[in-house]
Amino acid sequence: MARKIVITSGKGGVGKTTITANLGIALSELGAKVLLVDIDFGLNNLDVVLGLENKVCYDISDVLSCRCRLKQALVKYDEKKSLYILPSLNSTSMCSISGQSIKLMLESVDMLFDYIILDCPAGIDVGFHRAVSCANQAIVVATPNLTSIRDADKVVSVLKSYRLDAVNLVVNRARGDLIMSEKMLLPFDIEDILKIKLIGVLPEEDVVFLSSGYRISKKSESFKAFKILANNLHMGKSKIFDATKKYSGFFGSIRGSIKRRV
Repeated sequence: MARKIVITSGKGGVGKTTITANLGIALSELGAKVLLVDIDFGLNNLDVVLGLENKVCYDISDVLSCRCRLKQALVKYDEKKSLYILPSLNSTSMCSISGQSIKLMLESVDMLFDYIILDCPAGIDVGFHRAVSCANQAIVVATPNLTSIRDADKVVSVLKSYRLDAVNLVVNRARGDLIMSEKMLLPFDIEDILKIKLIGVLPEEDVVFLSSGYRISKKSESFKAFKILANNLHMGKSKIFDATKKYSGFFGSIRGSIKRRV
């Protein structure tokens, strides 16, 4: 059976969709069979982040309305990887779709995948509950600022009512130079505040923005961080990417000084 993991957050704009896409890619490179499902109705862009928008013929509403079979709606990311996406609909016309109907639909392909990763709308409204009701695990994404952490704490409180198998934390957009100068919270401090297990730290890097969120250079820090996150999730490891490493030592302090002035 697939591990169904919802990627959620309290605040919008923290990078959920980018994390969903790149975590899916990283897991597929480990040999896992992965299905990414966009459940952010109306504001969907997982297909765009993955560069697949021109390959979409059907979406989740077509499947639920019986206009096509689920397998017909799946879009393969790369011929060499076992990674697929189930696109969302571009309007809010079918927001009455229940989480139960999506859950039943996904159960029909449950045995075909190792992971089904659900990209969830921000906040704790109807869309959030629709997505979480389909999952058995959750990853809460937070950035190292107080508004994001406060909203993430609210999400964690709501998730407790679902009795999921696991609720974990990913800290996104960590800046090592600011952490070193004590101007940004340590990821482990955020873990202590939210009281959920930290399984990944992702650095703030221009390469993610310039790559449109996917096909990140293998030489980048972000690529290494996503690889570590995927290994933690898939193999049960507990390594955490160190965003401060390149700012330590003599040359690191110079690099950090230059970074803070930019």
